[in-house]
Amino acid sequence: MKHDLDIALLRTFVAIVDTGGLTSAGRKVGRTQPAITHQIGRLEDLIGRTLFDHNRRKLSLTHDGEILLEFARAMLRINDEALDRFAGAGIAGHVTLGTPDLYASYILPSVLEDFSRSHPNVEIELRCTRSIHLHAAMERNEIDIALMTNQPEFRRGELIRHEPLVWVAGVGSNPELRRPIPLAVLPQGSVYRAHALEALGAAGLQWSIRSVCDSIAGLQAAVFAGLAVSVYPRCAVVPDVRLLGEADGFPRLPSIELVLHRKSQGISDAAEQLAQFIASALGEVPAARARGGRS
Repeated sequence: MKHDLDIALLRTFVAIVDTGGLTSAGRKVGRTQPAITHQIGRLEDLIGRTLFDHNRRKLSLTHDGEILLEFARAMLRINDEALDRFAGAGIAGHVTLGTPDLYASYILPSVLEDFSRSHPNVEIELRCTRSIHLHAAMERNEIDIALMTNQPEFRRGELIRHEPLVWVAGVGSNPELRRPIPLAVLPQGSVYRAHALEALGAAGLQWSIRSVCDSIAGLQAAVFAGLAVSVYPRCAVVPDVRLLGEADGFPRLPSIELVLHRKSQGISDAAEQLAQFIASALGEVPAARARGGRS
């Protein structure tokens, strides 16, 4: 006789893998460490396989554990989508979401697709422009919520995640070998630009701005054509670019902060649902608040 897999046990299993420890997994799912250990034992008994190597402190998955992890993630996704679909069916309204075009292109499509599937009566209007312009629009209460790159002058927002910055050049070209180094950057006020110039200056490298673009499409055009080196968030790296690092003579770059802002006058239930959905889907520290940090 076949037995059904317990969603709660699968959620605990995935939490252990994602957090890297029994104690941290317990905090995530609201259980004590002994309870977590007991749940994994039950799951192993249920499937008749060992999921972790005997030294569980290292949290090394067995081959069977790796296979189950794929099924567990898929089952949790379907389970959560089903619950969200019925929970969100009664939520309706219009939400204006602001974000730079880079995030709209590279990290939000699947998130918005999943949200629209579970909240079919919420209409989302996207406004894509640079973070400094979005922040000004937020101050005028023209946008309900905005996913932006943090800057020191911004009011505090919800920290969603840190995104590494990387140096990039086009495949089939070597602009990084030229001196001064040709750069494609966003206009003044950009965090990417500020970090790039500060890092090059600290490393004593000569540079020259050859292209100033107001969008990721403009930066990509200069990079793909081999005209310049640029700085992207790692999420925007595509097969047509090469990563440049310390082995290529380029200094290490810091990470940026992605923050979520809500309209100061308050937002609708539909907008709050979308804000929480984005934070959960993208976030590494969902409840944290952003610090001052400057796309």
